[in-house]
Amino acid sequence: MNVNGTSVFAQQYLEEAKSIIDQLDRLAIENMTQLLLKLRGSDGRLFLMGVGGGAGHAGHAVNDFRKLAGIEAYSLSDNVSELTARTNDEGWDTTYSEWLKASRLCGKDMLFVFSVGGGDLERNISPNIVRAVQYAKKVGAAVMGVLGRDGGYTASVADAFVIVPTVNPEAVTPHTESFQALVWHLLVSDPRLQMMSNKWESSQM
Repeated sequence: MNVNGTSVFAQQYLEEAKSIIDQLDRLAIENMTQLLLKLRGSDGRLFLMGVGGGAGHAGHAVNDFRKLAGIEAYSLSDNVSELTARTNDEGWDTTYSEWLKASRLCGKDMLFVFSVGGGDLERNISPNIVRAVQYAKKVGAAVMGVLGRDGGYTASVADAFVIVPTVNPEAVTPHTESFQALVWHLLVSDPRLQMMSNKWESSQM
């Protein structure tokens, strides 16, 4: 159904996006910025992870944090050979935590989580995220995340996190994943973190 030539669904979806922007926690974003500045200042490494869309975000965000912000960064899911070998040989639950162990995650490093639910062992939701966060806390690494719903396990232990507000229970996943990209692009565009300009902003047309 259209109203004045505009899709009712599209209109509703965009109105929901406006509402989410208005409700995003600015102080939480600032806390994340400060932790990233501390991480870079201490030559710590940034490990990004998610599943599904969050895994795609992790791979994209690695580029931005490395290239634009000068932070040594890695995605836990970009090496498909290791990911599938660990899943096959050891099980899904420990794929990420074992990856972090092999990478010698330590107290000066940071784990950055992109997750809609934040993980929940009791309901067997994203158990590999929960195990990885548990391991990060065990070794003293900082944990951050951009999460949906109530943030799940990740939010309960994270040092800094942003929860994408739920404005429509039927659209939690698309809204969360959309705003995960917005938040990390905001972070790497902050003049305090950004060390290199994007090509199109620095090019003379």
